[in-house]
Amino acid sequence: MHSTHCKRFRPAATSRRELLQSIGCGFGSVAMTHLLSSRGAGAEKLLAGTGDAPRGMLPRPTHFDAKALSVIFLYMDGGVSQVDSFDPKPELDRWNGKPFPTKTEPTQFNNIGNTLASPWKFQQYGESGIPVSNLFPYTAKHVDDLAVIRSMTSAFPEHTNANYFLHTGSGLQGRPSLGAWFGYGLGTECQDLPHFVVLNGGLIPPGGLDNFGSGFLPASYQGSVFRINNPPVADMTRREPNDELQRKKLALIRQLDQEAAERFGHDDQVESAIQNYELAARMQLAVPDLMNLSDETQATQDLYGIHDSFPNTTTFGKQCLLARRLVERGVRFIELTCPGGNGDRWDQHSNLVDGHTKNAKSVDQPIAGLLADLKQRGLLERTLVVWSGEFGRTPFAQGTDGRDHNQYGFSMWMAGGGIRGGTVYGATDEFGYKVVENKAEIHDLHATILHLTGIDHERLTYRFSGRDMRLTDVHGVVLKDVLA
Repeated sequence: MHSTHCKRFRPAATSRRELLQSIGCGFGSVAMTHLLSSRGAGAEKLLAGTGDAPRGMLPRPTHFDAKALSVIFLYMDGGVSQVDSFDPKPELDRWNGKPFPTKTEPTQFNNIGNTLASPWKFQQYGESGIPVSNLFPYTAKHVDDLAVIRSMTSAFPEHTNANYFLHTGSGLQGRPSLGAWFGYGLGTECQDLPHFVVLNGGLIPPGGLDNFGSGFLPASYQGSVFRINNPPVADMTRREPNDELQRKKLALIRQLDQEAAERFGHDDQVESAIQNYELAARMQLAVPDLMNLSDETQATQDLYGIHDSFPNTTTFGKQCLLARRLVERGVRFIELTCPGGNGDRWDQHSNLVDGHTKNAKSVDQPIAGLLADLKQRGLLERTLVVWSGEFGRTPFAQGTDGRDHNQYGFSMWMAGGGIRGGTVYGATDEFGYKVVENKAEIHDLHATILHLTGIDHERLTYRFSGRDMRLTDVHGVVLKDVLA
């Protein structure tokens, strides 16, 4: 019987959404089939660390020699007060309790009180003599490894937009995170863990997961959030009762996937989904080993404060120790969020002493332990450690015992790969309010971080919406004075 169809007839093309729905369960089958076979050559290679890296994520050449191979970002959610931590201002003592003597800018809540001196004392440490407040007695012992930048500024006074700006270089939602740009620019040498890991201590910052997203980059570059407690990653356990049944199901799905790929051709978003599922399969072997801290000595665990009586120190100590273990496994970018349980992050609009004291106790010993451990293992020279919040706080009170947001000048520090330790860069005015010397912007921070990892920020671009986009947009200069 002859067909009555026109010979030019072609079936309607399947949309990307339909394709994802039809083969979504099978994206990880190629890797999973081998991984779950104890006799499979693929599993043996991956267990030995010699298997293939995810497609599109192979290591890429840098623009120039990299000083740092990995970055650990210690994110201080809410905004640490610069005049209570790394930027001492004796003039505040003279004016304490009096009306603030210079012009003030609008603040988040416009509840401007009198000048507020720091409740903490500062002391000089190390050969460099850098002053640090007694909020951070452990970190202070490592000042000769730190480059303290006292002249950082932000373009936004509100948490969500300031967080997007710090993480993505834009105050708007939906841009790729710094960690995502790392994966796009450098690829990864780690075959069984994500290139970008967020260790969630309990507080996801305002702005949510978009702070760690891939934006317009392929989805394979987005951050993977790991919890500190079990299960560390959701939906990682096998659901079939035995390996044999799992292998048979995955073999069938693999066949269907291959047929679909041959029929519909290449698609960036589909390929990204496939990469993510294949990586998830490899993670079923790697994550339990990563999270098992029983092979760490008691001395190492004590160094990080893992058994401290204060629960938040224990939490952040585990995060810092896991960050070191991730660096050892070749993960490119690791971000740590603050532990929950302190009430309001570093965002002390009132009860400054209580809030900042608890937050500092949560992170101080673990951070010092991380720096010491990286250094004694020879990892600090190739690992860049970054400590920062999204902005600072006012030198005058909000009400009577708090500080409001201040984007006009705040402190952060970097240590490790390519950083000149024992350095202070920039300055704020006599009250610690506004930058008066070597103003630094978030774009400059991003340009410097990329530079230390071998990337020219002006050449790291991605074509999107008819324009070559980059992390630093049309801004950013490398802060050469903090480089070794």
